[in-house]
Amino acid sequence: MTSAPHAVLVVDDDPQLRRLLRTTLAGQGFRVIEAETAGRGLIEAKSHKPDLVILDLGLPDAEGHAVVRGIREWSSMPIVVLSARVDEQQKIAALDAGADDYVTKPFTVGELLARIRSALRRAAQPAESGELLQLGATQIDLARRDARGPQGEVHFTPIEYRLLAALARHRGAVATQRQLLREVWGPEHVDQPHYLRVYMKQLRAKIEPDPAQPRYLLTEIGIGYRLLAETDQ
Repeated sequence: MTSAPHAVLVVDDDPQLRRLLRTTLAGQGFRVIEAETAGRGLIEAKSHKPDLVILDLGLPDAEGHAVVRGIREWSSMPIVVLSARVDEQQKIAALDAGADDYVTKPFTVGELLARIRSALRRAAQPAESGELLQLGATQIDLARRDARGPQGEVHFTPIEYRLLAALARHRGAVATQRQLLREVWGPEHVDQPHYLRVYMKQLRAKIEPDPAQPRYLLTEIGIGYRLLAETDQ
């Protein structure tokens, strides 16, 4: 039995971009729904309940952040922001509002499709899946707090495990510094990013073949971090 195609809601006021995305996504087997305003986007999201939303931030009737917050009131459906805004604070605001990922215009179709597939994979995983991570030659069982590398057991501190677990929950997508600080250290530490820098350096030293050029624990400059496991690359 063939599964139904994934439905993608595109919320953007640019008709040429919507046409491009409609053609591209339909060619990949997606069912595409369109909206050109924030208000219409919220209506279409509620009525169609798509598998994923592609959202511009600069909409004619409201900021895209309002759409993210509106959807997050009732759904955890993946939201990928696609915007020409390159300001880091705009990206952080969208991610903190609940967006899953952020792609900057101009973009390549290949990159956007990869982000869409990654977001759909994460959404399809059961709540406890993803606890087994394969990061190069290191396999990490987050539930059992057991890590093995080529030389045998790899020792992580409790905080390092918590940080890895938080990154795994956002696996493939960028997690903001505030998100990670809140999840690992608590809300009272969201303005202390030096915690993250110290522990990310320690994790890279234990996991990355070349910590100076990381493959699995990536920095999104000014925003946060992204964990890429073997299956995400």
